[in-house]
Amino acid sequence: MDTALIDADIFVYRVAYASDKEPESYAIQTMAESLEDLLMFKLPVSVWEVFLTGKGNFRYDVAKTAPYKGNRKGEKPKHYHLLREYLESAWSAKVITGMEADDAIAITATELGEDSVIVTIDKDLNQVPGWHYNFVKDKLFHVTPEEGIRFFYHQMLTGDAVDNIKGVRGIGPKTADKLLDGLSEKEMWDLCVEKLGSKDRAMENANLLWMLRNPDEYFKAPE
Repeated sequence: MDTALIDADIFVYRVAYASDKEPESYAIQTMAESLEDLLMFKLPVSVWEVFLTGKGNFRYDVAKTAPYKGNRKGEKPKHYHLLREYLESAWSAKVITGMEADDAIAITATELGEDSVIVTIDKDLNQVPGWHYNFVKDKLFHVTPEEGIRFFYHQMLTGDAVDNIKGVRGIGPKTADKLLDGLSEKEMWDLCVEKLGSKDRAMENANLLWMLRNPDEYFKAPE
């Protein structure tokens, strides 16, 4: 575990909201201290990569049932753009276009395998096998391929309220757990098709939720 893959979108929002009534210098200092504390004291890594979501996201075209992230409204926090510019200039943050920063993190984590650790509090990335670090809970944990794929199908059934992705009415986390127990991936997929009502509807949810593992290689249903 040599490389930290940092979901900087999360850091930007958290720091921006926390420093909303403070001057620019305070916001930048808070961001710097947050990342320095993470990399100097929390994680045993020697390399880090910082990711930000840029323009464009293929999921907006995929979403038919409900607008992707259509429940998110309001202005960006005061220091949002300032902090992004700081991360680009001082931390060489990569601005990802056409997809989300999460996708780029998942792709890189797939390439590096056990030599990387995903740094985020976003549960969506829990479908990606490997090391993960929740910097709010100060929790380092490992996701197996079996755990990752089960988490993905669990989200297929329950949806994701944060991103406005609709699941199956009446199926919550506990029911989804019971339905998925003991199933192979093919059986989990067939269950999702059945509960969501059609293969097209299941493919919509799958492509909205699936974190890319290779550029331009979207979700493929098991056969």
